Amino acid sequence: MMPGKAGLAPLPPWGNALAGATGAVLANAIVYPLDIVKTRLQVQVKRKPTDLAPLTTDDVHYTSALDAIRKIVDDEGVLGLYSGINGSLIGVASTNFAYFYWYSVVRTLYISSRSLAKTPNTATELSLGAVAGAIAQIFTIPVSVVTTRQQTQTKGDKKGLIDTGREVVNSEDGWTGLWRGLKASLVLVVNPAITYGAYQRLKDLFFPGKTNLRPWESFFLGAASKALATIATQPLIVAKVGLQSRPPPAREGKRFNSFIEVMSYIIEHEGLSALFKGIAPQITKGILVQGLLMMTKERMEILFIVLFAYLRRMKSERLQNLTQKAAEVAASKAKEILPLEQAKQALPALIK
Repeated sequence: MMPGKAGLAPLPPWGNALAGATGAVLANAIVYPLDIVKTRLQVQVKRKPTDLAPLTTDDVHYTSALDAIRKIVDDEGVLGLYSGINGSLIGVASTNFAYFYWYSVVRTLYISSRSLAKTPNTATELSLGAVAGAIAQIFTIPVSVVTTRQQTQTKGDKKGLIDTGREVVNSEDGWTGLWRGLKASLVLVVNPAITYGAYQRLKDLFFPGKTNLRPWESFFLGAASKALATIATQPLIVAKVGLQSRPPPAREGKRFNSFIEVMSYIIEHEGLSALFKGIAPQITKGILVQGLLMMTKERMEILFIVLFAYLRRMKSERLQNLTQKAAEVAASKAKEILPLEQAKQALPALIK
């Protein structure tokens, strides 16, 4: 949260979450084609000459991010680069809202309970981020599973968000299929934890004591922190995508049971370096999203702080007006009652 902006009251946790979710949706919508590309690259498995069956979920093989963009556009049109965007943005909004909400709550409770004068250290920031990320993942991973399925569907097998979700539920996993990759996702909470922990540390390092960051400063901090987090967690990201997508034809419909199994399969068929496949678009997307997210979140927080201050003022003025009207009505009633009381007091004198 960002207290002290223009002398206004800080945002409540849900306001901070709304600002973060809004920024995340805008940022992810801008770079969504990179999300499609990195997912397609991560689910494909390089085929060896000795392989009898195709190892990838798609007949088309991509040699690079640019090659993937070209082939997707040629095969599916420009709209193919936005396949599954509705579900993805819903997932982004819900995940980021939940993350920023719980991060604000947990961080505020921790600081207030410890009566800290300084900001928490790096280890504490990472722990707080991990707790918030774990809570967020439990509630939002079904959207991630459905979106991954949509992004890896072939041209003739495209389905909407609801139909894809129904396909997942009707599979052998049943309803639990919507939570495939949960363990990997819980481990991956270290990604946002590293990202936001690094963001806070880099901010203190490069811009100590500064609360109002310029757009380019926010972008730089967000991009740098996300790049560090992505490099550290890329193998788990690849394994998570493998868990949530359809299994390669070579496995004859047999699904992966754990991210360790996915990683072992990738290493066996492609080598250790394949655990980092798709890292170029992954980092590019991550840097752009994180940079734009932090930049827009800073702006959104200012916007929401001003908006909430305006709403508070309107509420205060309305309450003041209601109080004033109530006082005027009471005064009017008192004036009506006063002559009657005076008449009652004068009545005995008239009788005499």
